[in-house]
Amino acid sequence: MKRTTSLGAAFAALLLTLGLGAAHAGTANAAPLPEPSPASPSASAGLLDALRQDLGLTPSRAEERLRAEKTATAVEKAARRAAGDAYGGSWFEPATGRLVVALTDRAREAGVRALGADTRVVRHGAAALDRAKSRLDVLPAPAGVAGWHVDPRSNSVVVTVVRAEKDAPAVRAFVARARAGGPVTVAEAAAAPRTYAAGTVGGDPYYTGNVRCSIGFSVHGGFVTAGHCGQAGAAVRGWDGSAMGTFQGSSFPGNDYAYVSVHSGWWTVPVVLGWGTVPDRLVRGSAEAPVGSSVCRSGSTTKWHCGTVLAKNETVNYSQGAVQQMTRTSVCAEGGDSGGAFISGDQAQGVTSGGWGNCSGGGETWFQPVNEILGRYGLTLHTA
Repeated sequence: MKRTTSLGAAFAALLLTLGLGAAHAGTANAAPLPEPSPASPSASAGLLDALRQDLGLTPSRAEERLRAEKTATAVEKAARRAAGDAYGGSWFEPATGRLVVALTDRAREAGVRALGADTRVVRHGAAALDRAKSRLDVLPAPAGVAGWHVDPRSNSVVVTVVRAEKDAPAVRAFVARARAGGPVTVAEAAAAPRTYAAGTVGGDPYYTGNVRCSIGFSVHGGFVTAGHCGQAGAAVRGWDGSAMGTFQGSSFPGNDYAYVSVHSGWWTVPVVLGWGTVPDRLVRGSAEAPVGSSVCRSGSTTKWHCGTVLAKNETVNYSQGAVQQMTRTSVCAEGGDSGGAFISGDQAQGVTSGGWGNCSGGGETWFQPVNEILGRYGLTLHTA
């Protein structure tokens, strides 16, 4: 990828940093996980300042939270295995700094707690909630329905409606059908979600036609981004206006992801731009962060912003059609940020799709998980 000298220097400097391990309380039935390293590239001064600004965390609390989230990400995989068919979902609880695992069987609590997680007994398992959501995915949704997702905290499927349209007959009818198919909770949103593509303006973007979007993550041979930014076969121009590559695959709506291959003269690096707010971030993997974890976004319009993961596997009802398996966050975004990178610590999470609000007044943004994109196109994430 063509870049300025400053990015190359930043990348070289970042290569000298050390990674953060994941902590774990071991058991006789699980392989011990590595302890966290006290030195971490996730705890740079710029990142700590971004977490202070967007989440209200002091530097010491931000460092504690980053370490706890790394641990929770590692514990979640083992806890899911230990829970088996009693698994009801999980989330990171910032107040305690621990992972919480929902279980339908009290007999599984001891095994899950031994891994270092807290537990909560619930009525509905994750599989049952996923089936209830899947029944909604095949229904036509009116514009007043913003989306729906499985929420492990409430142990239900949450249907989000636009506040100003909550009493519209079509919205009420959709909610009634949803409730007939399983446990449903209704939430309200200030506005309907929209995608974040934009007309051509200056900055550090890529362009296709008259649309400006943002690069997500480098993969071997190119990069991943949002599907609504361009169709397969579309030519891509780089930040400097020169020919950059071609959309090899794209899906939107239904999904919102795409793969762009790059031409000779461009190269890929495992870096997410910090835009001077934080040092450019090295990408070391794509371990999925739990609900409740902090997450940051890099985009060509609003640069670097942070927030938390609010929900996973949400169906988002855009005006162009519904998109499934999205992750909702409290991070703001604006036009032109589409396709940009969501990262938690040094782990790639997904590419920016759309949302509501802006970075002046606040809002919410959804991303398409990166591991789904890699699997769909058989790609390998470029990691440090």
